[in-house]
Amino acid sequence: MSAPAGGENASTRTARELVEALVEHGVRHAVLAPGSRSAPLAYALLVAERAGRLALHVRIDERSAGFVALGIAKASGKPAVVVTTSGTAVANLHPAVLEAGHARVPLLVLSADRPLELRGTGANQTTDQVDLFGVGTDVSRPRWSVDMPAPGGSEPAEPGEPGHEPDVRDVVARAVAAARGVPGAASARELDGVPGAVHVNVAFREPLVPDLPLAGGERPAPVPTEPSASVPVSADASASAHFSARAVPGAGSGTIVIAGDAAGPAARRLAEAAGLPLLAEPSSGARGGPNAVVSPAQLLGVPGLGDAVRRVVVLGRPTLSRPVSRLLGRADVEVVVADPAGMPWLAPPRALHVPADALALEPGDPAWLARWGAASDAAGLVLDDVAARAALTGPGVARLVAAAAARSGDVLLAGSSMAVRHLDTAAAPSDAQILANRGLAGIDGTVSTAVGLAIATRPGTTVRALLGDLTLLHDAGGLARGPLEREVAVQLVVLHDDGGAIFATLEQGEQRLAGEFERVFGTPQGVDLAALAAAYGVEHVRVEDRRALESALRAPAPGRSLVEVPVARDQVRADVQELDARIVAAATAALSRSGRAPQP
Repeated sequence: MSAPAGGENASTRTARELVEALVEHGVRHAVLAPGSRSAPLAYALLVAERAGRLALHVRIDERSAGFVALGIAKASGKPAVVVTTSGTAVANLHPAVLEAGHARVPLLVLSADRPLELRGTGANQTTDQVDLFGVGTDVSRPRWSVDMPAPGGSEPAEPGEPGHEPDVRDVVARAVAAARGVPGAASARELDGVPGAVHVNVAFREPLVPDLPLAGGERPAPVPTEPSASVPVSADASASAHFSARAVPGAGSGTIVIAGDAAGPAARRLAEAAGLPLLAEPSSGARGGPNAVVSPAQLLGVPGLGDAVRRVVVLGRPTLSRPVSRLLGRADVEVVVADPAGMPWLAPPRALHVPADALALEPGDPAWLARWGAASDAAGLVLDDVAARAALTGPGVARLVAAAAARSGDVLLAGSSMAVRHLDTAAAPSDAQILANRGLAGIDGTVSTAVGLAIATRPGTTVRALLGDLTLLHDAGGLARGPLEREVAVQLVVLHDDGGAIFATLEQGEQRLAGEFERVFGTPQGVDLAALAAAYGVEHVRVEDRRALESALRAPAPGRSLVEVPVARDQVRADVQELDARIVAAATAALSRSGRAPQP
C-alpha cells in the first residue's frame, strides 16, 4: 500500500483506498468526467497516474466517458472504471451500462453521491441513485450494485445496518469479480459467471479536497502495459393559484418571498399583494414587477437584509443559490411552503406547508420592502456599469442577453453552471420568459432543449440560450438538423472560457490546489467553435466587445446560430468575488445614506 498523498481527511482517505484497491485487483484504466462531489476520486486517480499505477482519461461528457471505458474493457478483457459526480451525470452512463451487459464486457461504474443526511433533502444535483441502473436477472442490468455510506460520520456501525461503512477493499474485490464474471460474485444466480457492468455508489462528505498538496510530479509516469485479451417541461404549476383563503399572520418586517424554479407568476402576485420583497431565481417565471430584486444571493449578504429575515414563503424549487439554501436552514427563520408540488425535504415541523390556493399574507412593512428596493437599485447601477463596459464578462453578457430577450419577447434558456448563476446575479427584473433545466441541474442536453423549445413555441419567436462552452460541447450533437426536418430559430450565446469556469469559483479553484486544477477540473478543450458550427451548418459569429454583442443580439441570424463570446477563465474567480463585493458595498452604502439600515 502506498503512503497517503496530500491531506487525509475522511473523503480523500476513502478515495485513495478505493483507487489503490482497484489497482491491486488489476484495473489499469480509469475514465473521469469532472464534477465536484467526485473530487476525492479525481485527486486519488491523479496521484495513481503520477505514480504510474494506472492511466487516467478525462472526458467532459459522461455518455462519452462511459463508452471510452467500454472500449478499453473490450480491448483489454479487464474491467475499466468510469467515474462521475452525482445526479444526471450517473444517469448518462446508462447506455454504456446496457451495452456492457448485453456484450458481456466488464465495466465498473463508480459514482459519487451525497451522504445519507443530505439525501431526500432537496440538495442540489441529488437524486436517488442507489441501484439507479437496477440489479437483477436481466443481462442489461448490473451484475452487482452497492451503496457505500460516507466515511467520517455518525451512522450506525453494526454490519448489515443502514449506514454501516463496509471495508473498501472487500467492496472492490467483489465489484471487480462480479464485473469479470467470477462465479458466485453476481447478485443473481442467472448471471453467475457472466461478465458485465457493476455499479459502486460512493457517498462523500465535505471537505472534498485534500488538506495538503498532492504528492507526485506534474507529468504522469508510464503505466505498465499488459497483453490485451481477445429532456424541457416548464409548466407553470402554480399559475392558477389564488392566495385568498388562509392568512399567515405577522408578515410585517422580516418576511420575504422566494421563488424557485418554475414557481410561476403566482409568486409575484403573492409578493405584490402583501408588499413583500421577492427573491426570484431566473427560471422561476416570477422575476418581474416592482417587488423583484436583482442579485438576490448577494443582497442576502447585506447587513440589515439577509440577517433580518425571520420568515420565508417559498414557491417552486429553489436550488440555485447557496445563500438561499443557508437561509432556509437557519433555526431562527420560519419557512412557509406554498407550492402545489410540495417540498418534502422541508417537512414539518421544519416548515409549514400551506396549499398554494389557500394562502394569504397580512400586509408587509413598507419600510422593509423599501430597504430591499433601495439595495436592489444600488446593485442594478453596479451591473449597468459592468454591462456598459466594452470588455465582456459573464455577468455583463448575462445582463445584455436577458435585456435583449425582454425587449423582443423571446424565450431565454439558461444553461447550468455559470450561465444561470450569472443571470441570477445580473438579469434585471422583467417579464422575459427564462427557462432552465434545474431538475437536477445537469449540463446535458441543453442545446437539444433549446431546439425543442423552438419547435413548440409560437412562430416568429427566437429561442436564445446562454450557456458555457462545455455545456455546448456536451450536447454538440443537438446542433444537427436532418435535411428532412424543419429549421428552428435558436441563438446560442456561448461564454467560451475553454473549460469549466464554475469549478474556479468553488473550493477546487483555490490557489493552493492550482497545480491540479487544469487537468481534472478546468479541462481545457481547445475546440474551434467556428469550425464546429460550420460542421453542423450553423451560423457563427465571434464577438469581442459589447457593441458587437449588442449587434448580434438585435438581429439574430435566421435559423440556428452561435454567438461566441470569449471570456478569460483565469479571471472568473476574481471577477465574481470582486463583483459580489461591489454589489454588497453599494447596497450597504445606499441603505446607510437613506437611513434604512436597521440593526439586525
